[in-house]
Amino acid sequence: MSLDQVNFPNAEDEGYNETSPDTKVYNCIAYAAGDTDRNWWPNSAPNGYWPKDVPNKTTVYAFLKCFRSLGYESCDDGEVEEGFEKVAIYALNNVVKHAALQLQNGHWTSKIGWDIDIEHCTLQALVGPFYGEVVRFLKRAVSNA
Repeated sequence: MSLDQVNFPNAEDEGYNETSPDTKVYNCIAYAAGDTDRNWWPNSAPNGYWPKDVPNKTTVYAFLKCFRSLGYESCDDGEVEEGFEKVAIYALNNVVKHAALQLQNGHWTSKIGWDIDIEHCTLQALVGPFYGEVVRFLKRAVSNA
């Protein structure tokens, strides 16, 4: 599957590859949170999940609070930091549309809607009219165990 050039105009130039087939079990937020067993989204009950004590809204603030409930803290950029994993939040007009997780090699991995998982070389690959732009970064320590 190739990404739609209208919604993802930078994808081909920035580089990406499919890493798993499409599935409707989880979405991009769940994938970035490390949960491939359910959908994470505000007001997604009864089949979805959203952390307790996090506003049921699609605002950047609510998603920051969601990832903070997993031990993430805000950070300045998406540069690789040894001992940390990072998440990038994409939004349009303060409405969250997507989250991507940084891989150890500095590339990023994303679940594209209800479709495929991809590895993309840059965050710019998904910037466009569908997901908007990266508006925030978060990081959390990872154990080497």
